[in-house]
Amino acid sequence: MEIQKLKAQSAIVTGGDSGIGKGVALALAEAGANVTVNYNHNLQHANEVVEEIKSIGSKAIAVKADVSKEHDVQNMFAQHLNAFGSLDILVNNAGLQKDAKFVDMSLEDWNTVISINLTGQFLCSREAAKLFIQQGIREGISKAAGKIICMSSVHEVIPWAGHVNYAASKGGVNLFMKSIAQELAPQKIRVVGIGPGAIQTPINKEAWETPEALEKLLTLIPYNRIGQPDDIGRLAAWLASDDADYITGTTVFSDGGMTLYPGFADNG
Repeated sequence: MEIQKLKAQSAIVTGGDSGIGKGVALALAEAGANVTVNYNHNLQHANEVVEEIKSIGSKAIAVKADVSKEHDVQNMFAQHLNAFGSLDILVNNAGLQKDAKFVDMSLEDWNTVISINLTGQFLCSREAAKLFIQQGIREGISKAAGKIICMSSVHEVIPWAGHVNYAASKGGVNLFMKSIAQELAPQKIRVVGIGPGAIQTPINKEAWETPEALEKLLTLIPYNRIGQPDDIGRLAAWLASDDADYITGTTVFSDGGMTLYPGFADNG
């Protein structure tokens, strides 16, 4: 039986009710962690993830919160502590897209994406950092006082026309992650980013739901397969474990080579 490297730890996964967030929540649970599954709209999906986690043998609760709202975030952390007593891992996964041509993009769509994708990570990370500093290192549980994983994207480095708000939010996540990692490292708090490439989730269904769309997508992926939520989940579980204790302040890309700019594979 595989050693549960996150045993006796607990985690909050924002946007944990579907897609990458669900994959991360399940992988953390399989590694032994108890999990708060955050959702904003779909209680049924969140409860299904909770039941799946319980079937694995870990504990879980579902908590509704809009991560762009300070009161919601603080209430989510309070509910987590009431259920589990402490916190070891935060996964800032909640995110969305509202796509448009730049000249047609509304201020509302710009603000909505920045608020969820970037401000949400600020609010959740700030609460987690304060808690980690207060708790200190829990001897025998983890070498770090806490771990924060910021879900980014290949689009923190790859420009994306027609998705300016999304790309800007992920570029912001990159330097947000690095800056708080620099500030929090002396308190033994690790902060890392994950940069998924094309992952088969509802957010990008149009890119893979037909054979023609998938074939077109695969031209951007040298490894020639679309990623699965479990690819990101297993990476998150490893980054949260002591096996990755010397890693902080960097983004780990899981993208099948998308950041290799495959358009230049034949010298352009």
